[in-house]
Amino acid sequence: MTEKGISRIDSGSTHGWFVRGYRNGKTYSKLFSDRKCGGREEAYETAIKYRDELYNELEQIPSKPRARRIVFRDSRNTTGVLGVSRTKKTDSKGRTTECYSVSWRPAPGKQKCTSFSIRKYGEEKAFELAVALRKQKLEEIYGPEVIDEINERAKRNGQQAPL
Repeated sequence: MTEKGISRIDSGSTHGWFVRGYRNGKTYSKLFSDRKCGGREEAYETAIKYRDELYNELEQIPSKPRARRIVFRDSRNTTGVLGVSRTKKTDSKGRTTECYSVSWRPAPGKQKCTSFSIRKYGEEKAFELAVALRKQKLEEIYGPEVIDEINERAKRNGQQAPL
C-alpha cells in the first residue's frame, strides 16, 4: 500500500504517513497524522496528494551539480602519492613489465589511467614522470590551489609534500 516517497510510521504515540523528497542535497518532509487527517486511509490519500505536489515543485528547482570530493589520503597507498602506484603489466605476448601507473578522474564517473615503464625510464624517472602527470591532471581538473592544499595537509600530518 505504500508508494515512492511515502512511508508508514507507527511508533509510540506517532501514527501516520511520512512524505519525503530530495533536491540538491536538501530533504523536504512532512508527516500526515492519522488523527489530524481523520483516519489512516484519509491520511494516506492526503500524503499522496502532498507528495505529488511536492515532486512537481522539486522538479522546478534547478539541479545543482554535486561538488567533487578530493581524496587526500589512503592507507593502502605505498608510493606516497595518491593516484600513483607501482604495478605490473602483462602484454599480449605474456611478458610482464613493472611500471608506475597514474590514474585521475577528469569528470564524475570517468577514470583515466596511463603508465610509465620502469624498464624504459628507470625506477626514479618513471616515478617522477608519473607524479608530474598526476600533478598536471589535478591542476587541470581542480586548479593549482589543490596542489598547495595537498602539500599543506601532508606537512600537517608530518609527511613529505607529495606533489
